[in-house]
Amino acid sequence: MTRIRLRLGVLGLALLTGLSTPTTVASAGPAAPAPTVEEQRLDRAVPQEILRRSGFDDVAPAFGRSLERADSYAQARRLVEREGSALWRRAVDRAQGRGTKGPQGRGAAAREGGDGRGADLSPDDDRPLYWARLGLTRQVRTWQPAFGLTDAQRAGLLDRLERTSRGQTDIRYPGEGHLRRILLTGFDPFTLDRDIRISNPSGATALALDGTVVETAEGPARIETAVFPVRWEDFAQGTVERTLRPYLPRADLFTTVSQGRAGRFDIERTNGAWRGGFPDNDDVSRTGTVPVTDPASQPQWTSTTLPYADVVAADTGRFPVYDHTEVTEIPAGGTGPVVRPDGPTPGSTARAGAGGDYLSNEIAYRATLLRDRLGLHESLPGGHVHTPVLQFGAGNSTEVTDPDFVRNRLDIIAQVRAIVTVAAEATFRR
Repeated sequence: MTRIRLRLGVLGLALLTGLSTPTTVASAGPAAPAPTVEEQRLDRAVPQEILRRSGFDDVAPAFGRSLERADSYAQARRLVEREGSALWRRAVDRAQGRGTKGPQGRGAAAREGGDGRGADLSPDDDRPLYWARLGLTRQVRTWQPAFGLTDAQRAGLLDRLERTSRGQTDIRYPGEGHLRRILLTGFDPFTLDRDIRISNPSGATALALDGTVVETAEGPARIETAVFPVRWEDFAQGTVERTLRPYLPRADLFTTVSQGRAGRFDIERTNGAWRGGFPDNDDVSRTGTVPVTDPASQPQWTSTTLPYADVVAADTGRFPVYDHTEVTEIPAGGTGPVVRPDGPTPGSTARAGAGGDYLSNEIAYRATLLRDRLGLHESLPGGHVHTPVLQFGAGNSTEVTDPDFVRNRLDIIAQVRAIVTVAAEATFRR
């Protein structure tokens, strides 16, 4: 994810086509809230084109029809769980070239360029999942059932939909004595008001690698993945810790992944406990210390335990890979921020980790802090990988895809896989 620093800027409701407006029914519950800023972007032409050209334009309309038939909260919750999980599996199957089954049971042949019905968008694309999920959350957010829905119940449905459609409830590892276990996370697209066409290669990587096995010289390892939102409030509410806590003690290696700088990978050495305030996907800004449980014991810095030297030395793909150590700190006794190329000094206060001060830094900070609080610092290799910025071909300022864009994304996915394999080999042989 593009890093945001104090001394730098960022580097680098018509409903879905065919979707009927949710029926408004007199309800005993509170009035339904309006769609979020993030959901309102669905009205624009680019999301509609991405959904149509991927075959995912059927997801929200069919879900909306099923939701209107739900006559109790329990039935709605079962529907949300089933359809959220099915959307995640459909996106993973599409990315990995398998025949897909839509959330409502529609069979579709995944082929190069799409998910059936004449779709022609490259199957490695992460954007169909992102925009289809927003179609589902908007349906739930604006739904007014006859039986009445409390604010807490609506929030519960939205939370369950988010978690299931992001793969956060779909992490499955083999039993002891079989494969090694690798956990990898990605992100949604972001900076959509700058360019709504944007894709996030970390999310695409999560879809491409979920449930796959990499062969290392020390034996096979299974990768399980999940995707996270680009929203400050979700992180403050503990979505990272809730998702990762059950699995880190069982993992042999983990890495959070996000989009970083143009033309390079970075293995981020140090993570900082600071939010820099850049707007998230809901156009919300947050500045201050990363909010965590037990703040009295919260460190200003956490560090990677990935084998970064091995990764940097290996030939993993076309993009150079760097051991990135620079941070921004307020030195002990100091009053203003100072850039430190070799990491923080003792007693300093964080203002940007090696990965910046946005949510990419925060997920790395939270995941490695959780690792340390679980007593796994010495035994569990983990940290953050920043991918290159995913770029369109030269001269493309309007089209949603082009051959260079697809090639760049495929190369990034392949190189993340190679980086994870190298890290696993280096870890397992020690």
